[in-house]
Amino acid sequence: MARVVVDVMPKQEILDPQGQAVANALPRLGFDGITEVRQGKRFELEVADDVDDATLDNIAETLLANPVIEDFVVRRVEA
Repeated sequence: MARVVVDVMPKQEILDPQGQAVANALPRLGFDGITEVRQGKRFELEVADDVDDATLDNIAETLLANPVIEDFVVRRVEA
C-alpha cells in the first residue's frame, strides 16, 4: 500500500472568502505580520502500489477538485 496526498487550493485569481476571514481575524487575536491566507483541502488516500500516477491525477481532477476554480497537487508520501 502507498500513501498519497492531494492538496487542493483555490486558483490565485479566485476569491477565497474563508481565507480572507481568517486573515482578518488574525490581527484581532494579536497575530501580526500575516498578509494573506488561502484555505484549501487536503485528501489522504491509501492506494495499492500498482495504482499509477495518471489514475491518481484523474481521481483528483474528476472527484477531489474542481479544475475550473481549483489547482491540485498529487504526491506520494512515505508511510
